[in-house]
This record gives sequence, structure tokens and C-alpha cells, in this order.
Amino acid sequence: MARDNPVQRRSQTASTDDSHLPNLVTIVGRGVPSNFEIAVDGEIEMLADDPVAEATVVSENVAEGAIDVGVQRFRFSGDMANVRVVDWNGVPAPESSSTPNVHVDYNVSGR
Repeated sequence: MARDNPVQRRSQTASTDDSHLPNLVTIVGRGVPSNFEIAVDGEIEMLADDPVAEATVVSENVAEGAIDVGVQRFRFSGDMANVRVVDWNGVPAPESSSTPNVHVDYNVSGR
């Protein structure tokens, strides 16, 4: 029996409904294993074919996961409430130059 994956279904919807989730946050890895947590005061959804494979947990208004290289993107509504990134030693930004870069863009159409 196939198992329904609501996280994946929401992520696929996010890429086609930019008016519902008009804002974009991008996490860019710097080659060092790091953890991140993003909280918004609206809804958040990951832009990925399979968020579970990327070890990212997305709830209604929080996303958390790990990244070392590459890019992870999330669409969200409302405002950014909090961003926390730490490197593999648990040292937070900006004290660590190894933590990922975080870019937040408001009212961005689909790319």
C-alpha cells in the first residue's frame, strides 16, 4: 500500500501557488555540515521534490534541517519570525564563518 506523504504534496503545491506563499527564503551551504531552523508568522513550505530525502522537517510555520553543500529553498507567507543557523560544532552565526548564508526575499514571483 502506498503511503501518502503530506509534506511532499504541500511542497509540490508551493511551486504552483506563489500568491499564497509570496516570499522566499534560501539557505546556501558553505561546505560544512550545519543545522538551520526557520520560523515564520505565516505558513512555510519547502521547494523540493522530496523534502524527506533532504532530511528537512516542515510544519505549518517552522522548517528545520541540515545542509552542508547546495541550496534549499522555502516559500512562506507573512513575515520572517526567526532564523537560527549553527555549524557542526554548534557555534551560531555570526560567530562562525562556516554557517550557511540565508537570503530572504519578499513578494517574489516563481522562478
